[in-house]
Amino acid sequence: MTNNDIVPGFDDEKDDSLKIRLQKVDEVENCIAMYLTGYIDTYNSIFFQKRINKAIEAGFNKLIFNCAALNYVSSTGIGSFTAFLKSVKPRGGDIVLFEIQPKVYEVFQLLGFSQFFNIRDSLDDAILFFKQGTTVSTQSVFPKIFNCPICNKKLKAAKPGRFRCSECKTILAIDNQGQVFLG
Repeated sequence: MTNNDIVPGFDDEKDDSLKIRLQKVDEVENCIAMYLTGYIDTYNSIFFQKRINKAIEAGFNKLIFNCAALNYVSSTGIGSFTAFLKSVKPRGGDIVLFEIQPKVYEVFQLLGFSQFFNIRDSLDDAILFFKQGTTVSTQSVFPKIFNCPICNKKLKAAKPGRFRCSECKTILAIDNQGQVFLG
């Protein structure tokens, strides 16, 4: 089965810097696995977004990215993943990334995005994530009461985001799951 059989017109455009192979995930409705080979940077991120948006427009709202052969992602590339997340969330979908190379994962972490993406170890784990249901209410976590990791002052966050500790002035961030990290 070719990419165009799964998503019509998917391979109309090609770019040697980033190859994408599609695999329909039959166990989960509207789910597709994408095997990325190459890199995503400022120059090919538009191409990457166009191709993935074709899959989203074809009705796939649960996207699994195999990043084992993805050897570089720039901040622009990570921005592409964020755009996909914004596109599939309102459609009841989500994104899972798996087998991320350490140097690529480091970029996600440095930019603070490792908190926002579901990162799993294998395709089976990614499929299990979708089978268990992804509708986790973000409201149940907030308001969140926690201690500042620097000065231990008791703080309260009404919603996810970045803010400053009222005591030691350290900039903190809190994600949708209520995890606190230095912002």
